[in-house]
Amino acid sequence: MLIKFSLSLLTFCPQDTAAMVTRKFFVASICMWAFPFAILYGFQQGWYPGFSNISPSSQTLLSGFLAVVSVNIMLAFYICMAMKEPIGKHEPDPAFVAKAKVTVSQSKPSGGAKLD
Repeated sequence: MLIKFSLSLLTFCPQDTAAMVTRKFFVASICMWAFPFAILYGFQQGWYPGFSNISPSSQTLLSGFLAVVSVNIMLAFYICMAMKEPIGKHEPDPAFVAKAKVTVSQSKPSGGAKLD
């Protein structure tokens, strides 16, 4: 249920690219915190059948390992989502480019003076 909800939030695409990236980052960050805690808490409370027979130290090791794996899976998923984002051609503002060219031409030394 939580995975389906988080995936629907990650695939929701509003028009604003910055909002979309921020939403994906926020949801991925929340999942990277929630999944490990859910795994650790679930092992501690006995939510997962079949694991109550093993020793407490083995449960701790197994739950810690699965928590780390869940973070790595979520991180890989986030990286894949970031790689799939469209790459649009960005054009600089013409007024800014004109001002930058004027500033660069004014800052050049005149008369062939050498700078040390």
